[in-house]
Amino acid sequence: MCGIVAAVSYRNVVPTLLEGLRRLEYRGYDSCGVATVADGKLQRARSVARVHELAEQCEEDGVAGQTGIAHTRWATHGAPEVCNAHPLVSRDHVALVHNGIIENHEEIRRQLQDKGYVFTSQTDTEVIAHLVNDCYEDDLLKAVMKAVGFLKGSYAIAVIASDEPHRVIAARQGSPMVLGIGEGENLVASDAMAIGGVTDQIVYLSEGDVVDLKPDAWTVYAREGEDGAFMPVEREIRVVHAYAGAVELGPYRHFMQKEIFEQPRAVSDTLEGVAAISPTLFGGNAEDIFKQTKRLLFLACGTSYYAALTAKYWIEELAGIPCDVEIASEYRYRVSVPDPDTLVVTISQSGETADTLAALRHARDALGMQKTLTICNVATSAMVHESLLSYITRAGVEIGVASTKAFTTQLTALYLLALTLAKLNGRLNAAKEEEELKRLRHLPVAMSAVLALEPQVMAWAERFAVKQDALFLGRGVHYPIALEGALKLKEISYIHAEAYPAGELKHGPLALVDNTMPVVTVAPNDSLLEKLKSNMQEVRARGGELYVCADGDSVIDTVDGMHVIRLPENYGRLSPILHCVALQLLAYHTSVSKGTDVDKPRNLAKSVTVE
Repeated sequence: MCGIVAAVSYRNVVPTLLEGLRRLEYRGYDSCGVATVADGKLQRARSVARVHELAEQCEEDGVAGQTGIAHTRWATHGAPEVCNAHPLVSRDHVALVHNGIIENHEEIRRQLQDKGYVFTSQTDTEVIAHLVNDCYEDDLLKAVMKAVGFLKGSYAIAVIASDEPHRVIAARQGSPMVLGIGEGENLVASDAMAIGGVTDQIVYLSEGDVVDLKPDAWTVYAREGEDGAFMPVEREIRVVHAYAGAVELGPYRHFMQKEIFEQPRAVSDTLEGVAAISPTLFGGNAEDIFKQTKRLLFLACGTSYYAALTAKYWIEELAGIPCDVEIASEYRYRVSVPDPDTLVVTISQSGETADTLAALRHARDALGMQKTLTICNVATSAMVHESLLSYITRAGVEIGVASTKAFTTQLTALYLLALTLAKLNGRLNAAKEEEELKRLRHLPVAMSAVLALEPQVMAWAERFAVKQDALFLGRGVHYPIALEGALKLKEISYIHAEAYPAGELKHGPLALVDNTMPVVTVAPNDSLLEKLKSNMQEVRARGGELYVCADGDSVIDTVDGMHVIRLPENYGRLSPILHCVALQLLAYHTSVSKGTDVDKPRNLAKSVTVE
């Protein structure tokens, strides 16, 4: 959610910090700030505006220095006000930025207040700043190591002190952080993309790591031995390319539009190297694990949850294996029945989604379900690291908060999982396998044909932009796609939208239908089409206005009160991937017509790394 950039160098680091924040803007934020050490004093600038306005403030106030920390904040504890913006400062000595949530902040706050510390914010982060200052004797590294021992919760922090002008100390627990190694400078950030313009030499810090950065040296420490003392450890240096093109719009108006149109390429990349359906696609020991699997449990949040719901239909039909799908944020807070023969599948774009990561750990550690698989877009993420098996989608960096290409690449990976399980269960012969592979390889072409319908969708969007509410309907495997379509519309256009299985329409939602209510219907030409047509007639009889995404061979005509867009192909079981592209375009162009901030919708963040 929040973004961190910190640097120590032989040059002024403020331009580097501001550029890093700009690269992290896609994650969503409502305040930002910078702090530096210069001439033995802390300098700070904070804003509840955008990063470019923070840059202007830094220039006006003369904020500069060779050591600094910077942050974009998405409000959790405390409103989005300047007093709560990071960096937080303790007694003009310690400045700190923080991602995560400190669960015992109230207890520590009371202890520090008893010692005379005055709090000027409502944040849990200020507790850490004062705690580090209270632990400080003559060494910032020792102070941070001591302070983190008192913290419960998740954190990624970067800390500077006024009397140590060429040093940054950083630490992480439950929230991601990377170290960037430069020439005459070193950096830490919450995302490698933030420092990609400076260096491609990246170290992914492990849970519990503390790192000491100086301009020409860095050391990582981890707790070792029975006494849990911090000791120097080795961490692998990786070459990570900067994703330079990912932050450039090119010919598109918004990143969301760009990412919608990148989907054929993203799906093609995700399928690269898939010459046959094989368990080895998911890991070297996948075949043994899959053969022992009697049930699947999917854990995910938001859009990834809808991908899991779609996969349930595919896997149960193709492989004949029962599936459960749980919202990750709810799963670990209820009593459930563990099963050691269950494959626990987590789905996450970032692989750092706090709720999903916690659910994975609960299933594995508390319930003893050791068979784990992660579908993820980031190979170096915590979720991938903590799972026995993985499939890495290749969506590339997704800047827009509303997920598009991450979703369709997740669906692609999940369809491969369904085919793999079907093959192992003797339900996919060689001829059928070749047919399925051919359809998968053609999928990017079919998606491009849907994208060509953009002008027709734009006409729909102009009508939607004046609406207050919308209803989405789908049946069978297309019901999760209706859910995803409603989510996209509400996320970026702020139009209230809900989705229902079309058969449930008469059990309540039909009461909402009148001539002001647009009803979007996902209508592929499948075995449920005739049932769906009956549901559509129920809408028309109440004066509702239908917007139908149909296949080219569906016998559904445009008439008064019913608008039809025909997708070029009937794509069978893979049809959900095509229909969701049309709904993405509808949400995007409705938002554009309304003039909302498409890429940074209010109150939302890209990477949800707090619970």
